[in-house]
Amino acid sequence: MSSSTSSAGGEAAGEFTEVVIVRHGETSWNASRIIQGHLDAELNDIGRQQAFAVAHRLSKEAKPVAIYSSDLKRAAETAQTIARICNVPNVVFDPALRERHIGDLQGMKLQDAATEKPEAYKAFMSHKRNQQIPGGGESLDQLSERCVSCLYNIVEKHKGERVILVSHGGTIRELYRHASPTKPLHCKIHNTSVSVILVSDATGRCIVKMCGDISHLQETGVLENAFGGDKTSA
Repeated sequence: MSSSTSSAGGEAAGEFTEVVIVRHGETSWNASRIIQGHLDAELNDIGRQQAFAVAHRLSKEAKPVAIYSSDLKRAAETAQTIARICNVPNVVFDPALRERHIGDLQGMKLQDAATEKPEAYKAFMSHKRNQQIPGGGESLDQLSERCVSCLYNIVEKHKGERVILVSHGGTIRELYRHASPTKPLHCKIHNTSVSVILVSDATGRCIVKMCGDISHLQETGVLENAFGGDKTSA
């Protein structure tokens, strides 16, 4: 469920910003395995319960100095729930934390994509990181550039502090890949899963402290087969 690193390699703890990364709660489109991308689906009832659960979990931990979120509704509502319960006065919305734009596949069921939009589906399934998706979709490299730049901009503002980022499955996987380029992601990024990355502003060094933890969802549960942003979650 999670992975952790206990040592910061001798560097002072104060040099690291603790970035808590939360995936948004469940939407009906997640449940129906519809590709969302930049389309703006809202949380369903289960998603709101999940947001409440993760917010209560985080409220029992060290208080964050700020909460940043994708501006898409499913992330925004999750972030606002966390802010309310953690007593953080506002949420900073940033489009750079959005999900990958998935071009012509957005709004389609994954099972229909291969036959109805074969070129876009092939691009989406490609292992080439510079492969854009027809219909205005981003390549993985473009997604990484956008979200990693956002991460370091946030770290620059909050040196040595604790912040929360609310984002999306594909985006969180790219942040993990940047933080741990030699260690493949071994856990699913479920709805409202919690990952923690320590980031040094001085060196840019990242340490993955936790990945994909869902211990707060014992009562609410998760969709094991939900679509989560990229081909690995299909």
